[in-house]
Amino acid sequence: MTQDTFRLVGTPRFGGVLVVADHASNRVPEDIDLGIDPALLSQHVAVDIGVREVAEGLATRAGFAAFLCNASRLVCDCNRDEDALGILPLASDGHAIPGNDLTPVQREVRLDRFFRPYHAALAAQLDSVSPGLILSLHSFTPQLASDPEQQRPWQVGVLYNDDDRAARIAIPLLEAEGLIVGDQQPYSGKLLNATMNRHAEAEGRPYLGIEIRQDEIGDAAGQAVWAERLARLCYQVALHF
Repeated sequence: MTQDTFRLVGTPRFGGVLVVADHASNRVPEDIDLGIDPALLSQHVAVDIGVREVAEGLATRAGFAAFLCNASRLVCDCNRDEDALGILPLASDGHAIPGNDLTPVQREVRLDRFFRPYHAALAAQLDSVSPGLILSLHSFTPQLASDPEQQRPWQVGVLYNDDDRAARIAIPLLEAEGLIVGDQQPYSGKLLNATMNRHAEAEGRPYLGIEIRQDEIGDAAGQAVWAERLARLCYQVALHF
């Protein structure tokens, strides 16, 4: 199922795993001009590199489905609270986004087209077919373009806000595979966890927030490795709920 604001891949199962990826697409609808170099659409400012492919790989497995945002975060960042300034970013990692300099009326039109339908559809999906676990999936850069000296050694990060139940199970399992695992790295879920705060923590739904370093999933081989790894991990974590 594909809509302007989201894609549903696979068939959700009661008690299964729903992968939620807010930044899985670099799509900019033809009627929106962001005023940027098109080359930026292949970079992290526009999309979480590798996440769509990993999520789609997971959705081919029994018990998994994927709910993916179908617009670039430069069009509308759905992993934000509705009143957050960065929801329609005017700049990202040092790049100006002049097409997001909108009037209040234009801002409401953009939110009505992307942000609100995305979250309404996700809420409806979770209510209609309750998963046993939500996997919130993102990727991060080895360093920030605006601060290349800041290296990020973690191959994967586990994020959460107040509900760390799944995180406490997942971190030692990932470490047991020989991975460098960040607990609340490369940033804290207490600062940026809007979608899971709204649809998981507020509803008491178990979830696992995963950030994969982009060079781990920058090609098909890495994406296949991580899809297989996360499938195993989610099966193990879900057994506790």
